[in-house]
Amino acid sequence: MAQRPARAADHEGTVARDGVNLHYRVYGESDGPALVLLPTWSLVPSRVWKAQVPYLARHLRVVTFDGRGSGSSDRPAGASAYEDVEFVADTIAVLDAVGASYCVLVGFSRGCPWALEVALQQPSRVLGVVCIGSATRLTPMLEERTRWTWDERHDSTDGWAKYNRHYWLEGGYDDFLEYFFGQMFPEPHSSKQIEDAIGWGHEITPSLLVDTEAGRSAHLDPERFAELSCPVLVVHGSEDAIRPPAEGTRLAELTGGSLVTVVGGGHAPHARDPVVVNHLLKEFASRLMPQPVRRTWERAARRPRRVLYLSSPIGLGHARRDLAIARSLRSLAGEVEIEWLAQDPVTRVLMDAGEVVHPASSWLLSESDHVDLEAGEHDLHAFQALRRMDEILVANFLTFNDVVEDRHYDLVIGDEAWEVDYFLHENPELKRFAYAWLTDFVGWLPMDSSETSLTTGYNLEMLTQRARYRRLRDHSLFVGDPEDIVPDSFGPDLPRIREWTEQNYTFTGYITGFQPPPRQLSGPPRCLVTVGGSGVGSSLLQRVLDAVPAIQRLVPGITFDVVTGPRIKPSSLPVVPGVRLHGYLPDLHLYLGKADVVITQGGLTTCMELTAQRVPFVYIPLQHHFEQNFHVTARLDRYRAGHRLEYADAADPDRLAEAVAKALTDLIDYLPVSTDGADRAARLLNELL
Repeated sequence: MAQRPARAADHEGTVARDGVNLHYRVYGESDGPALVLLPTWSLVPSRVWKAQVPYLARHLRVVTFDGRGSGSSDRPAGASAYEDVEFVADTIAVLDAVGASYCVLVGFSRGCPWALEVALQQPSRVLGVVCIGSATRLTPMLEERTRWTWDERHDSTDGWAKYNRHYWLEGGYDDFLEYFFGQMFPEPHSSKQIEDAIGWGHEITPSLLVDTEAGRSAHLDPERFAELSCPVLVVHGSEDAIRPPAEGTRLAELTGGSLVTVVGGGHAPHARDPVVVNHLLKEFASRLMPQPVRRTWERAARRPRRVLYLSSPIGLGHARRDLAIARSLRSLAGEVEIEWLAQDPVTRVLMDAGEVVHPASSWLLSESDHVDLEAGEHDLHAFQALRRMDEILVANFLTFNDVVEDRHYDLVIGDEAWEVDYFLHENPELKRFAYAWLTDFVGWLPMDSSETSLTTGYNLEMLTQRARYRRLRDHSLFVGDPEDIVPDSFGPDLPRIREWTEQNYTFTGYITGFQPPPRQLSGPPRCLVTVGGSGVGSSLLQRVLDAVPAIQRLVPGITFDVVTGPRIKPSSLPVVPGVRLHGYLPDLHLYLGKADVVITQGGLTTCMELTAQRVPFVYIPLQHHFEQNFHVTARLDRYRAGHRLEYADAADPDRLAEAVAKALTDLIDYLPVSTDGADRAARLLNELL
């Protein structure tokens, strides 16, 4: 599945040069100095900068363009169309088209000599150059690469022998892509970066790639770069298997530039370690393109105790439990300021409750929009959706980091704030506060055997991070009890999830965020239908509406209240006799408690609110949603709560009607749900204040 860019361009256009159309995108202010992210080898488009654009565009004017042969730009034929001088001239044409009178140029790999040459040709325009994974030919390639010529046939197709025009043209192109990008990303747990790059490599043809490589024989003279007068920053990975680290060292020496070596990093640190690279780019560009700064600093004795609370935007269940924890924390801690960094629809709940939502919340890229785009018909591949949210997570972590850098916080609470937890472990030097992590599940689980390798890799990365940086979390809180955890392992040869969690987490018990009121039912039976806070539930709502006549035949007199939530318009659904349609209901749990029976998705919050109030319910997990199908189901089985129905079975109105009728007549034998979870969590958090 192709990913939509997380940050849309503010302006995009095309400039023609010598009959070749070049597509460019501009982010941020329409005038002023620009940070220009150059193309690289036509094997990948400008999306190779996806981890940079959203964050940098919030601080600077950013320009990208697809190099000839890639993305939305033209693909001229013939080797001469891909000589270095053509890419240099293309860059100047784009700078003219976007009105970049002054700029900082950033090159990656083959884009580095083009950026340096533009700086030589236009010294009054180019304020500085950043080179990442430089491919300037200042030093010989690695020995294992020089063994094989590019344009001659070889008996072997092992290793770098795959870097061969005949192999590309005669069926070996896919094998080459897998090998090449595996070499580009030698860092452990780089499956997403490799997957992205292979996908981009399939956007062009083997014959076009042959042209681009043949054109490079007419390359720029790298010794000319000694004549540069502007500042240069070189970033190079110590484990770069594409171009040797010595090349970065030599380029810095030749240009008098600065060198940052990413120890353990490969050829593309901007993709694999985007936080540190984005900070380097912003700092370098800001020195050369200074902007006024307005900041405050509080003396330590004057600072109030302050908490930054991060509440997951996927659904609304996190918001209610987090509000309950915040209320309890205030009662324990006395005077403490709590600010929230959150997204819609969570911000609606917080503002209705009178909470302070940090202004930087408006800078966060929408995870809910991403989930809606990923969803199919009652189908959300939750694990893959999170993997494909990578550029959103990078940008949102950097927003978070700007917030905590700008203002002092005693404590940061992250309720399934995946981006903050992951990138703090990747960049532990950025922790400057007490930090508590909350979650109601542990462990990525495969929906089928084809995913086992991926989920195992993600779990192993988490286990490795936690083993190395145990100090990073001051508390790890599991919202539930040990018995709620699935019995599975993290993967082949990895620990069992329950045992590991018991050793590494403190258990709060479940947190509903409310005290269940006494159930008082009267009149004809009422069925409430709800599908959570995302937009993925519309197809289930339609199936329930289709089944209303069948349910009414089995349960005479039953009426229906259908709650569409904050992201589905009630007007998008048909009018059905006996059915009332509602949009977002801020106190949904109260309506749940007044229903005789409920039909819902498999989300944990709603199902546990129903369990706590001892309401009969039918739950229909989203297809391919590992959390709902495994983690939530295991917990509900433990509580002896709910009737599970598969979405395919719900296509038959009679099957859905039978499930509702059975739920209404079966004996309620649920285990009790704890009511002090918020207080227990707050006591643990108060220790950190």
